[in-house]
Amino acid sequence: MSATPFSFRLECIKSPVGDMLVVADEQERLRALGWVDLEARLQRTLAVLYGDVKLQTQPVAPAITEALLGYLEGKLDAIDSISVETGGTAFQRSVWQGLRSIPVGTTMSYGDFAARIGRPKAVRAVGHANGSNPICIVVPCHRLIGADGSLTGYGGGLPRKRWLLNHEAAAQGRLI
Repeated sequence: MSATPFSFRLECIKSPVGDMLVVADEQERLRALGWVDLEARLQRTLAVLYGDVKLQTQPVAPAITEALLGYLEGKLDAIDSISVETGGTAFQRSVWQGLRSIPVGTTMSYGDFAARIGRPKAVRAVGHANGSNPICIVVPCHRLIGADGSLTGYGGGLPRKRWLLNHEAAAQGRLI
């Protein structure tokens, strides 16, 4: 942890499932993405990942907000261009990076995902890392589901997870 506090920009943008909090750094990298109604959770996550953090309410890079709004409008690949930077352990970062490789509009069980990233026996650790993901949507933790196909935990709540999965399926002309 750095003795000097991290300083990030914070912007709120509207979404169909609640206002989102967008946290980015001066290098135009997304550091966190969460929900206004769960701001305390986002603050705790930032504290765990970075220690002392100063959030300045001001616009983040237009490329980030434009990509997020594009995704919400149905241009699902728009978020692929967003540069992200996370704290966390090497294992967490590998899980979060792997999540970005799950094709949009698809889901995968935690077990299948653990095997995919070369850690087939680490299903519970993968689940914990997934639950600690600081960047919802862009690092698509919502695409992991239970082995039986059920929707399981999502930091933003299961209704949002369902909405995101339906949004991705509908934008591809499919229903789930």
